[in-house]
Amino acid sequence: MSLYPGLDAPRTKAYKTIWTGIFFVALILGMAGLYVATKSVDYVWRWYQVPDYFVYQEEVETLSEIDGLVDRIETQGTATHVTVRGEGETETYTLPTESLLAAEGDYIYAGDPLGSQKKWQTGLLLYGLWITLKASFYAIILALIIGIVTGLMRISDNPALKWSAITYIELVRGSPLLVQLMIWYFVIGTLINRILMDLGISKIPTLWFGILSLAIFTGAYTAEIVRAGIQSVQVGQMEAARSLGMSYFEAMRKVIMPQAINRILPALAGQFISLIKDSSLLGVISVRELTKVTREVVTSSLQPFELWIVCAALYLVLTFGFSLLVQKLETRAV
Repeated sequence: MSLYPGLDAPRTKAYKTIWTGIFFVALILGMAGLYVATKSVDYVWRWYQVPDYFVYQEEVETLSEIDGLVDRIETQGTATHVTVRGEGETETYTLPTESLLAAEGDYIYAGDPLGSQKKWQTGLLLYGLWITLKASFYAIILALIIGIVTGLMRISDNPALKWSAITYIELVRGSPLLVQLMIWYFVIGTLINRILMDLGISKIPTLWFGILSLAIFTGAYTAEIVRAGIQSVQVGQMEAARSLGMSYFEAMRKVIMPQAINRILPALAGQFISLIKDSSLLGVISVRELTKVTREVVTSSLQPFELWIVCAALYLVLTFGFSLLVQKLETRAV
């Protein structure tokens, strides 16, 4: 018997072709409408400048590190080796021949330029994307651990464990993430770093307070997802496992959890995709993630349209890629 009567009826080839055509026509019309809208705006589009915010070449000066005479200059093709001899020390520098600024016999002071060379540098958008990836990755791992542990505590018969889990879940879910970020950074973070400084230990970087805040916030929702997944498995599964001589924890690990994880993967994917997007709030505590560096670049370049569109596209790539990964895990789990 069909679970979805009327919805899973066989479709003809013509039916699929027509509706596929309608989709692509609507997509083309939407893109054409967007193009017309952009042309009607009094704005100078400068897409050619966007790649420079990912990687760019910078002219970097090669500076002498010591005081002394230019003792020897050797040219080999396009590269030149400059040897500076000081009192009891010698330094050799390699730089492009065409950028050479010194000659043999010149007296050089520390900090004087000898030449320059072009080096590839990481742009702000690529740096912000890396910080977003790093924060999201660690926060997802921590949130998953917190969620599984708290979810198991939530269904425990131990009153202390159960009520501790309920208290944590309700407290975290009952306040906005932005407020929790502020508390973690300005209150808890300040106290912890003050104690560490008094003990002569280096401070914890701001990024880690942001990661911890994201993980604790998402872990509360993950705990409820895990609890619902475990309770969706029939009670008879646990009873059968225990009747075979398995302990409670062994039955949970080998029988219940594999089934529960397979069922909760879509919900977990949605929660972790929200975490990736919520990482954009880390900018309020001075973490230079993707959204914050985009604001900085927009302020300096006055290119809001191009840069915010690129920022949105990068978040889409991250979330869509994560969604594909979870779908692959679902397929393998089945």
